[in-house]
Amino acid sequence: MKTHILLVEDDARLANLTAEYLRKNDFEVAIETRGDTAEARILKEDPELVILDVMLPGKDGFEVCRAVRTKYKGVILMLTARDEDLDQILGLELGADDYIAKPVQPRLLLARIKALLRRSPGTVSAGGESPAADSSAQLVFGNFRISQSTRSTHLGDESIDLTTAEFDLLWLLARHAGSILSRDDLLQQLRGIGFDGLDRSIDARISRLRRKLGDDPENPTRIKTVRGKGYLFSKHDWQ
Repeated sequence: MKTHILLVEDDARLANLTAEYLRKNDFEVAIETRGDTAEARILKEDPELVILDVMLPGKDGFEVCRAVRTKYKGVILMLTARDEDLDQILGLELGADDYIAKPVQPRLLLARIKALLRRSPGTVSAGGESPAADSSAQLVFGNFRISQSTRSTHLGDESIDLTTAEFDLLWLLARHAGSILSRDDLLQQLRGIGFDGLDRSIDARISRLRRKLGDDPENPTRIKTVRGKGYLFSKHDWQ
């Protein structure tokens, strides 16, 4: 069974070219041209991945992302018209799993889609195979536990709802608990790219994780910032 992608893009020529390229790579692609109808369609069709443009008629991509994120468990890849920090950070703050700046190189888009789907539970790859979990390990720190096999996270009796990208980052930090991971380390592991000094995606996701884990944003103790070096997941402070 092919992976279902919903492409939300109002530029008909770009949408058709992108969809045709992805179909040739064995994906099933549907196109939606308006933001104000995209929300209902995402929730109804429940595609494995949504490619969501920011600039859309009726409702912009940020609004759509905000509206569906708590109900839609698939992957959201946002397209930004400008390679600016503000657009990227806002998308990630609203729960997007990744972003890519336009104009999009088809091979780069395909590579990013495949990487996101490999990390997403329950998806089927373009070749028709379900990606296996990297590890069946469960990590426990006090009353916090995170499982790679079920891709679930609990703090006490409460289940923590995370996006694919947030889970991947938290798992990576927890797996290296007590060690400092730089932004370059994290980006290399999560996206296969180095830190260019400008990318704020890791910082945005750390901010979201802290809120969801009840960490004090002014004085975080669970995911600590080590100035000039990176981030450290504490082995303690989980009671």
